[in-house]
Amino acid sequence: MGTDTMVQLAFSQMATPATIKVSKRDYCPLGSVWDGEDADLLEEILRRYPRKRPKRILDATVNGGRFWKQSERPVTGLDIEIKHKPQVVADNTHMPFRNGAFDVVVYDPPHIPNQGKDRQKDFNTRFGLVLRSSKENSYTFAHTYPPFTREAHRVLKTEGILLCKITDYVHHHRYNWAHLDFIQAARVAGFRACDCIIKIRKGPIIDPKWKTAHHSRRQHCYWLIFRKSEKCE
Repeated sequence: MGTDTMVQLAFSQMATPATIKVSKRDYCPLGSVWDGEDADLLEEILRRYPRKRPKRILDATVNGGRFWKQSERPVTGLDIEIKHKPQVVADNTHMPFRNGAFDVVVYDPPHIPNQGKDRQKDFNTRFGLVLRSSKENSYTFAHTYPPFTREAHRVLKTEGILLCKITDYVHHHRYNWAHLDFIQAARVAGFRACDCIIKIRKGPIIDPKWKTAHHSRRQHCYWLIFRKSEKCE
């Protein structure tokens, strides 16, 4: 018996069906930093994280529906503003859906409250500045996270996925850790925090009043992934 034949025989005796299966698997992990469009990232997330292909997806802040322009996913759009012509007009802290109605909930809250003087960019559309937050709420939207996450937990099926796009920001010379506030609210509501993807932003907010800024520019935001489960895997 030749040397090559002996090596092939030895390898065939060691290789199990499980080993062969793993070696043939076409696995390409999603990177933790995304430099591209939200819609493309959402599609990659929806391919990987749900246990099964989602049959019902809720966009709880659908606005103009820009995430889904080229998508064939089964999406129900909800928004409190009737001018956006969503399928459902409602407050996402009191959603008119039965328990366990959806496989995935997507949430994109306003990112920056009460600021944005750079007239070269449309901050009302891009950052949700049409909504305002009072001094009593420290000019943040963190007070809206607990009631929303409770509702998201209710309308999601067991093992369902919550996806949140969120941005930290500086306001009144104070750094606001919005993504930490949201993670805390989601955990209290019963979600398991499973992953975090950093998304590069093409045009960070710039205020011409900032002569000297004692903070870095926010050139990224986060996509957070949660599961209605005790475990992620």
